[in-house]
Amino acid sequence: MNVSRCAWSTSDPLYIHYHDEEWGVPVRDDHALFERITLEGAQAGLSWITILRKRDTYRAAFDGFDPQRVAAYDEAKIAELMANPGIVRNRLKIQSTINNARKFLAVQDEFGSFADYLWRFVDGKPIHNHWQSLAEIPAETPISRAMSKNLLKRGFTFVGPTICYAMMQACGLVNDHTVDCFRHGELARRSTPS
Repeated sequence: MNVSRCAWSTSDPLYIHYHDEEWGVPVRDDHALFERITLEGAQAGLSWITILRKRDTYRAAFDGFDPQRVAAYDEAKIAELMANPGIVRNRLKIQSTINNARKFLAVQDEFGSFADYLWRFVDGKPIHNHWQSLAEIPAETPISRAMSKNLLKRGFTFVGPTICYAMMQACGLVNDHTVDCFRHGELARRSTPS
């Protein structure tokens, strides 16, 4: 069956699966959100398919993205991660992940969950956009700028407005599938986030 997808979804089966099953689906699970904020930060300056291909290795290397465990990483663990060819071996990005795990735990303490904190930026429900083409989709928005500013104030790193907007798209805070894409309607019909 021929289905219409967003123009960015290439013929790569990994990309197609990500587009069809994950991108834009509302996420309220803290482990999944910590994974997404980490991977979006790791992606800075790289293509998303590069990160998708490394995702399983990332999960193994970072203890299933358990923020409690990642927050306890020390210099020996950083050295081990720097030697892992299956992840992006950028010291600043690795240190950012550890730092962000610690800040993530602080947000959980304050708000009960990171999801509760994050979803406040969109009043608890997804924003359904109606873009006709890829060219219309912004790289950042006033909401992603506000989110970035707040996360930076809380000490997070690699959370600029563009990274925050990519995370909003990935985690379903916004539905940015173009209107001709079969997923746009499917996600718009969902009444409550999963």
